[in-house]
Amino acid sequence: MSEFVMQTQDLVKRYGKAETGRLAVDRVSMSVRRGEVYGFLGPNGAGKTTTLRMALGLIRPTSGSATVLGLPAGRPEVTARVGALIEGPGFYPYLSGRDNLRTMARYRGLPDSVVDAALERVDLADRGDDRFKAYSLGMKQRLGVASALMGDPDVIVLDEPTNGLDPAGMADMRALIVDLARGGQTVLLSSHLLAEVEEICDRVGVIAGGRLLVESTVAELRGGRRLRVTGSPVDRVLATAMRIAGEEAVHLEGQSVLLDVPADRTPEVVRALVADGADLHEVVISERTLEEVFFEMTDSSPTDRLHAQAPTLENVR
Repeated sequence: MSEFVMQTQDLVKRYGKAETGRLAVDRVSMSVRRGEVYGFLGPNGAGKTTTLRMALGLIRPTSGSATVLGLPAGRPEVTARVGALIEGPGFYPYLSGRDNLRTMARYRGLPDSVVDAALERVDLADRGDDRFKAYSLGMKQRLGVASALMGDPDVIVLDEPTNGLDPAGMADMRALIVDLARGGQTVLLSSHLLAEVEEICDRVGVIAGGRLLVESTVAELRGGRRLRVTGSPVDRVLATAMRIAGEEAVHLEGQSVLLDVPADRTPEVVRALVADGADLHEVVISERTLEEVFFEMTDSSPTDRLHAQAPTLENVR
């Protein structure tokens, strides 16, 4: 049994004429391992949703291929084992949440019993008989996730599952995703909330300009710890840091000097700085956040940047 449940190979999607049309996805090769939570990240217009739609067989790639559970994407036997919420939920507005899920279950050949279980998992059991049109944005999103969970699929693809949820609902959704992975299901999560991805994802893929920039574990992507030194005069702190760690391992950030050195070298660094006559104000061990790494990789401008609770990063539509 392969360790990969989803793989794409050189996926390309071009809209319009073959040579002059808009290139939305450019040779994306990604792999999602069995039982992991995989975070798919990218700025607005990066090609995330287009890639997911091709990986699920919802649209045809211009070239390249995608396999799910070892079979070509889009085959009926594959679709039956995949649950997905892509580009927001779409349901009949005049049906209740429960009846919408019953309709989906019957279409997929599932018994009605899966409906109540799915509603319970997303905390909508007491609102299942309300009409969908009366649902808030967060409730609609939870119903979409419930639809994806019906039938206990092997692979679950969630596109912005916490969109519209309040902080408590977001925490519940994160806990649900982690629980799904612990139970052996694989979750591919597309999200603009980097703090969320950092907290629950095992590996991430970062896409920008239609190209996959990196695929790595969160820990590897963030890199090791850094030593942040604030002291004066700054030029003396900088010179001493470069002498100790080397020029390429030292970075100036505002009035602080960052050193890419192991934490156990902290006493050595402090002694050297004091010996060189620097006045130390603060010495802390810091780690780069996934947000910082993302900005560096995608060259996001301040107005384009993500914030942990501010949804400024949106999917390709």
